[in-house]
Amino acid sequence: MGYFKAIKAVKNKHWSSILLAASPQSLCTAKGFANWRAQPRFPSLPGAETPLQMNNVLLDHFFPPEEPFSPRPRLRPRRSAPPLTRDEIAAALSKCSPTSALGPDGIPYSTRKQVNKINPSILLQILAPLVLLGYHPASLKGSNSVVLDKPGKPSYESPASFRIMVLIRKFSKILETIIAARLIAGARVRGLLDPNQCRSLPGLST
Repeated sequence: MGYFKAIKAVKNKHWSSILLAASPQSLCTAKGFANWRAQPRFPSLPGAETPLQMNNVLLDHFFPPEEPFSPRPRLRPRRSAPPLTRDEIAAALSKCSPTSALGPDGIPYSTRKQVNKINPSILLQILAPLVLLGYHPASLKGSNSVVLDKPGKPSYESPASFRIMVLIRKFSKILETIIAARLIAGARVRGLLDPNQCRSLPGLST
């Protein structure tokens, strides 16, 4: 957080210096910087004339039909799975930004952090059975999706000129972070990581 605050402070200082040094001739230029907004690029897809048709084209592109899942076997506890701990939940929450966009549940991370601070057993009781059973319920798989344009494309007449941002439920993100940390720790212990790996690992970076 200190890194991003430092960047913001430098930007503000630089903008202040521009305003202090502005002349009557350069005020219009400064105003243009202040009021600049990227022009949104709306899809113009062949065969999609209505918003509903456009929605269907983008859905078919980003989410092509998949084979149905096989019937789920009866859930049984995985005794080899280490029990979920409060420390793991706290560590996962510490990596979640309070300003992160809301998912389908509409509850920010800041609220969940406060709840966990007041009563850590609540999230533990919710997530521990999922880790023990090795099961991610369908109720946690809902998401909100936002389609964004890829800048610099010569044409926006193809779904490939856009990208999709998927906002999943916060419980799913917390659970995902916990399992990812466990996988990284297990891979390190078993020597499954390349010695030159220096991205996406705690304590290492490029």
